[in-house]
Amino acid sequence: MTDPAAILASIGDTPILELRRVVPAGSARVVVKLESMNPTGSMKDRMARAVIEGAIADGKLARGGTVVEYTGGSTGTSLAFICAALGFPITVVSSDAFSQEKRDHMRALGATVLEIPSHGRGTTKELIQSMIARAKELSSAPGAFWSDQFNNAHAADGYASMASELWEQCDARMDAIVQSVGTAQCITGLARTLRARNSAIRVIAVEPLESSVLSGGAPGGHNIEGVGPGFVPPMWKPGLADEILQVSTRDAKAMARRLSREEALFAGTSTGANVVAALRVAERLGAGRKVATVACDSGLKYLSTDVYGSVSE
Repeated sequence: MTDPAAILASIGDTPILELRRVVPAGSARVVVKLESMNPTGSMKDRMARAVIEGAIADGKLARGGTVVEYTGGSTGTSLAFICAALGFPITVVSSDAFSQEKRDHMRALGATVLEIPSHGRGTTKELIQSMIARAKELSSAPGAFWSDQFNNAHAADGYASMASELWEQCDARMDAIVQSVGTAQCITGLARTLRARNSAIRVIAVEPLESSVLSGGAPGGHNIEGVGPGFVPPMWKPGLADEILQVSTRDAKAMARRLSREEALFAGTSTGANVVAALRVAERLGAGRKVATVACDSGLKYLSTDVYGSVSE
């Protein structure tokens, strides 16, 4: 029998990569935390483990209970992975707005996946809210535990290990951390942990240009999966980030392709957005400084999409 502890121990301790070819001359160094090296190919493995273990410890999830979540795919896949290891059934509410690979991966790990139809296969406020409403409805069943990624108190703690690893890998020297915002759980965990080590670190949030609600803009549709839900997430607090940068879907996809071809870094659209923003920060800071960001997930999750499947640049 497989030891669940051994499987869960494979989460984390991911390497970093310093970008070379996409960074303009005279810019700060840019390093990327390769969260795509986690078991499901996503940083969300860290969060999912913290959420499920926290629910068990809190008595909210008991043997025989079912986990329920709404997700664009990576959170659901990570939760399905943890549930498969620990023996919990899971029901996920997702949508055709997100890649087929993510939905297939969740099902392969034993999840029951319910899909909410989208309009034009874009991420919108209305779609996310309908997914949340369906998950909330399912969570009323006896024994159900709604992990509720936007509000879960344990989720941000799952990213503390990522921040600690990154700090050590950067030799305790980092001028800025750049991360895209979906639930705001990851940037909260990163900011909290890194600022405890150096209060001068600048925290840069990234959101879709088409739905720049953190910057006071109107919600809109976009195709940077996993970020930009179209509303200000509950975990987002004033002062969490020192700056908010907007990146368009087009630029995020183009950078994902560049990273694959020029840096051999195969990642998704949110990673492309992170790097676009990180390069802006690095150019501003100049040589002799260091900017860190995150490869949120693997490009293997996007092969059927126009990021890699049918568009070349």
